[in-house]
Amino acid sequence: MSYFIVYAVTLVASLAMDGTWLALTNKPIYQPVMGPLMLPHFNVAPAAVFYALFPVGLMIFAIVPALKTGSFGHALLYGALLGAFAYMTYDLTNFATLKHWTLPLTLIDIAWGTVLCGAASSIAYLVAPLLGAKFTG
Repeated sequence: MSYFIVYAVTLVASLAMDGTWLALTNKPIYQPVMGPLMLPHFNVAPAAVFYALFPVGLMIFAIVPALKTGSFGHALLYGALLGAFAYMTYDLTNFATLKHWTLPLTLIDIAWGTVLCGAASSIAYLVAPLLGAKFTG
């Protein structure tokens, strides 16, 4: 049950933050660069797979080890690092291969992935135990 609690908190936190980020930044930041690359309609299935699975990575590498050792710093640092590396993979690949992909978009999106994942991991570390999640080292 503890793993489910951590998963649920991480999922809700990451969806809320990323949804807010995308709602606020889509038009001013992403559409000017990605507009010609974007589908006319949002494809829900791949997004659902990403949002369902990415919290598992945060749990494995950041949150559960942090809860087992009682280290908020581990949750924050390793969550942020996983976000940085994941978003860096996407953004640097796009910057290397797509004609109109820009350096500013690359840097903004990597920074956002770092903040998002560090924050989601930190929130899960703080909230999950309040909801009954327990781990021992």
